[in-house]
This record gives sequence, structure tokens and C-alpha cells, in this order.
Amino acid sequence: MTDRTAHSADAAGAPPRTVLLRGGEVHSPADPFATAMVVERGRIAWVGSEGAADAFAQGVDEVVDLDGALVTPAFTDAHVHTTSAGLALTGLDLTGARSLAAALDLVRAYAASRPADRVLLGHGWDAARWPERRAPRRAELDEAAAGRPLYLSRIDVHSAVATTALLALVPGVRPDGDEPLTRDDHHAVRRAALAAVTPAQRSEAQRAALDRAASLGIGSVHECGGPDISSAEDFTALLDLAAERPGPRVFGYWADRDLDQAKALGAVGAAGDLFVDGALGSHTACLHAPYADAPHTGTGYLDARAVAEHVAACTEAGLQAGFHAIGDAAIAVVVDGVRAAAERVGLARVRAARHRVEHAEMMTPATIAAFAELGLTASVQPAFDAAWGGADGMYADRLGAERARTLNPYAAMLKAGVPLAFGSDAPVTPLDPWGTVRAAAFHRTPEHRISVRAAFTAHTRGGWRALGRDDAGVLVPGAPADYALWQTAELVVQAPDDRVARWSTDPRSGTPGLPDLTPGAELPVCLATVVGGREVFVRPQG
Repeated sequence: MTDRTAHSADAAGAPPRTVLLRGGEVHSPADPFATAMVVERGRIAWVGSEGAADAFAQGVDEVVDLDGALVTPAFTDAHVHTTSAGLALTGLDLTGARSLAAALDLVRAYAASRPADRVLLGHGWDAARWPERRAPRRAELDEAAAGRPLYLSRIDVHSAVATTALLALVPGVRPDGDEPLTRDDHHAVRRAALAAVTPAQRSEAQRAALDRAASLGIGSVHECGGPDISSAEDFTALLDLAAERPGPRVFGYWADRDLDQAKALGAVGAAGDLFVDGALGSHTACLHAPYADAPHTGTGYLDARAVAEHVAACTEAGLQAGFHAIGDAAIAVVVDGVRAAAERVGLARVRAARHRVEHAEMMTPATIAAFAELGLTASVQPAFDAAWGGADGMYADRLGAERARTLNPYAAMLKAGVPLAFGSDAPVTPLDPWGTVRAAAFHRTPEHRISVRAAFTAHTRGGWRALGRDDAGVLVPGAPADYALWQTAELVVQAPDDRVARWSTDPRSGTPGLPDLTPGAELPVCLATVVGGREVFVRPQG
């Protein structure tokens, strides 16, 4: 592990104080009825009852009266594109545009407000939600941007539209017609657009994203960078920023088959969005059978041999490997490749490395069993189902209702023993940890639902386990003091089976409760976030 990795994985500065928190609800498997906790030297020192807390009160530097607040482990978002997420916060965000006309109006207003920007950047359009059912045409964008260079990524970030002025800056890219850019053309145009972002703009965006994460109780993020996503300078700048200021821990994954480059950049793995395919919304996810609304099966970027070579090399180098795979054909390629690597270097070594697959949406019983056999972690995004699932959603448009119902089968994956780590893929979906837990527990396809407790674990401890760390993401003595304080209503235990839910709310079950996440109920409000025993967010009073 390089110095940059080690530093960026810890909150800046050593926590100087020993703190007793008392008078609340502490979510801990060490004591399901805990109301108090002691933090010392950046780690959990003790968890227990209010009466026992009296013994610690005189020996600590500070006593925090929780006033009934809930204390939980901080969330880990296992898939983030930090700079892009920050640019969506500080720049042109089209996720709220409900029509093509509204999106073009937002472009006009943004262009007028940013006269000095060399390239205008925006994100989040989704023609599948618009009454026009089409992407913006280049002439429309040229007019809205007043002839300036403009790049607009689709909500899934696997296709984009651009103005004539931006395309003129990218040699070799001369797309025909008005279809969105995909594959190599898209990557080249995106690189050119992001290259125009100044260091000051980049820093502003990264700070905005990390501050938003901290305000939502997120204590760690897995940055998914790579040469087809962002620059090496962007990646290292983020790791350096995380090392210099209090905030969420940043663990960087660099999606590159060049292992020396990944190590040099301080990555914890040559993983993340190493593309085996694209995305369903852009018709670039690789499928066994054609799309319901397009006469093809999508796009494959890597074959099983390339996957096997990368997994074997990473295993022997002590690095995590990982791939972006969404379509059923792409996931099958990953499984075949990892199995071939296991035959070469040994199944035990491959399992111990905890290689990962990002998204893993179109799973089948065979690939679920293979993930469990090979020890693959599924780094998944439940908000995708909330956004695009259901009979009238984008999944059904792309795949037909029957295939769409098979997507994101979390219950079957957990039952088979597949480790889950939850994330947002921000800016594809927003940073929203409790909303993510809710989306998994109230999946649009009932048979895929999991309990709130299992979903919460996947979004806290699951992210740490995906890094190879089993000692974190849980409030027990010895664990890192990464936790959040929440204002919330009465705690309950929710499971897909109502009989289990009713039984588990009985205090005699000894099951720690969590907030009621029933759709429509108010989500918890983060009061404070602590990383390594150091406050990184405190909600302003009033």
C-alpha cells in the first residue's frame, strides 16, 4: 500500500480526545440494548448500558448527551465518481428536467451564468422520462449553448451528447447524425471535456461531493476512477485532498489493466469500472438476447480471456481485481474469466482476494452460484431499481416486463452467500444511504426484497468487507470509530415477511432496531458524522 493510499484512507489528523456518548440508542451487535459508547484514540473502546456509563464519566475528556439520538456505524458508499458527483452539485444538473424543452432551458440559463468556462459540463438527462422520447439534437444544443463547447452525459454516464464546438476539439470523432455518443467516441469526447476543468473547479467539485457525503452520514467512499472515466491527475488530487482535510475516508480503485500504474497512483485495486459492457439505458449493456426496443444485444468490451489474465495478475500481485458488468452476457464473461483464473492460480487464492463486480444487475441462478463459489463481491446500487424498475420503468422498456423482473435479485444473492456492498454510483443516482437501504428493502419486485437489517449491513459493513476489512463498519470494541448520529422516529425491525417483522420488534428477540423505512415515512436526519473519532460534519443548530 502506498503512502497516498494509507493517508487518504484515514481522517486527516489524529483524534485528540476520549469521548463518552450516552442517553441514546447505540446500534451494536455487542449489546442490542446499548445506550452509551466510549471512543478512545479513534476506535470504539466500550459499548453498553446507561448505568455502566457512570463508571466512565470522570475519566473522559468529553461527555456527549445524545438526547435520544440513534448512533449507527457510518455508511460506506462502495461506488462513487467523486468529481463528477461534485460537478453535478456545483454545475448543471439535468436530473430534474422532465422534458427535452426543460432541459434545453436549463442549458441556456447555465451557459449565460458561466461566461468564463472553457467547456460547459452537465449531467443527468434521461430521454426515457421525457414526453419527446429522444435525446437533444446537436443543432438544438448548439443554439442553447450559444455555439460554445458543451458536454452532457446521460443519467447512466454511458452515453452523452455534445455541441459542434466541442466535437471540433476532438480529432477523429465525427459522429453521424444526432445519436448520442457511445463507446470510444464518448470516451474521447469526455476526456476532452474534463480536461478543460481547472484545478480550482475540480477541487470545488470534490469538496462539494465529500461534504455532501459527510452530511448524509457517509464515512467512507470507494472512488471508481480509471483512464476511461477520469484522469490520473483527478484521481490523485482526490486522494491528496482526502488526506489533507477532515472528511470521509476515500479508497481509490483504478480501472486499468496496467497494474504498475494502479499501484503508482495509490489505488487499493485495479478494479471498479473496468468495462466488460455498458449500460441498459444507453443500449450498451451486453445481453444474451436482443433488447426489447432495439435490434441488437449491446456491446462487449472484454472477453473471458482478458478477464482471466487480469484476475490472475491481480491475485498474484496482491491487488483486488474488479469489473463493470451489467448485462447477463457480460456477467457470464466475468464468471468464465474468473473461473479460468482460479484454475490457473488456485481457487483459494482467488476467493481470498475478494475480487468484485460492479452493478451485477442481470444475474441468473447460475451466475449467482458462481459468484458464491468464486468469492466475488457484488458492488450493487439498489437505487437503480427504485429509479428504473417496475412495470412502467426503463428496465421494462429495454428488456420487456418478464426479463426486467429478474434484475437485481438481492434476496437470492444473499441466500446463496454472495457478499453485497451497496453504493450509489453517484452522480448516476444521488448520494442517499437511507434511501438506498429503503430501495433494497422495498424492491419493486417483492421476491428480491431483503430485510432492512441486511440492507443496512450491506451499506455499512459490506463496503469494508469489500476492501478486505472485517474489523470495521460495526460498533464493537476495537473497531474504527466511524459513526453517525441520527434524529429519527421509533426504531423497528423490518423484514420482507411481516410475521418476522412483528416477532422481531419484541424486545425479547434481542434484535437491534433501525428506523422505519416504509415508503412515505420520513428518513432519518444526520446530526453528526465522525470518522476515526473526529467530527467531519455537525448539523447547524436551528
